[in-house]
Amino acid sequence: MRQQNKFVKQTATSWKDENFLWFIKQIENFVSKALAIAMVVVILVAIFDLGVFLFQELISPPTGFFNKILIQVFGLFLNILIALELLENITAYLQKHVVQVELVIVTSLIAVARKIIIFDFSKSSGIDLIGLAVAIFSLAISYLIIRYMNNKEQRR
Repeated sequence: MRQQNKFVKQTATSWKDENFLWFIKQIENFVSKALAIAMVVVILVAIFDLGVFLFQELISPPTGFFNKILIQVFGLFLNILIALELLENITAYLQKHVVQVELVIVTSLIAVARKIIIFDFSKSSGIDLIGLAVAIFSLAISYLIIRYMNNKEQRR
């Protein structure tokens, strides 16, 4: 009976707000670190993939002529840049435990810019391009607002 009471008291103590929040924060830290490690692996694999792709295109006939696949190369470079930005978002979260909206918007801008750079006019319609333009405009306005608010807070 005493052991049951002790167990009940320990369980009740562990469910207090501060103990529960500590437990949740530990889980958040673990998940963030696991995501960061996974993102590093993805970045390294993407860099390897880009290297293999460039090597194959440079040695395949006609040698050194890859104007047709230049858009694909830009897309691969931007994929790595987006992955780096996502890694920066994760590490910023680990450092401050706050999602930094400015970083998220910049990452989104890069992703939409990548989409515009690799946009295939033969497979897509003008509506798709208009949608991307609206997304870029919205993200740019959002970025300006966030940047203005951050600068305003720093001046105080």
